Amino acid sequence: MTNDLGAVRIRAAQPADAASVAAVHMASRSATMPYLPPQRRTHEEVTRWVGEVLTAECRVWVAVRGDEVVGYAALAGDLLECLYLRPDLLRRGVGTLLLEEVARHSPTGLRLHVFAQNDGARAFYRRHGFVVVDTDDGSGNMENLPELTLRR
Repeated sequence: MTNDLGAVRIRAAQPADAASVAAVHMASRSATMPYLPPQRRTHEEVTRWVGEVLTAECRVWVAVRGDEVVGYAALAGDLLECLYLRPDLLRRGVGTLLLEEVARHSPTGLRLHVFAQNDGARAFYRRHGFVVVDTDDGSGNMENLPELTLRR
């Protein structure tokens, strides 16, 4: 993809990407989900989670501009566990690139969970053909916030 962002490419995440993925994760959650409690984990703790848990349980791809990680997505089976972008790059096509890459690796479809309050994410996924297939009260997630299960 080439646009005002320059060339953005998608590649498999490498162990050396953990700190950059953690930075994207933390910045995105803070900027796009103000209803969440303040982040209690340090950058080092989130980096460790990326390197030891996320990459062990999921296939992870990063969106890269030059040498800079600007977004990431994680897939476990047909479940899109994460798709986060640097906040200043929202609505610029990077999320679509990541979603298309993930979809190539889940030919039977994708499902995901999204907070009911996350209007931006819900609109993004709706534009990409996802529909609500279930709702819950949030008792099953760390944040205790109602969420929707979407499927495409």
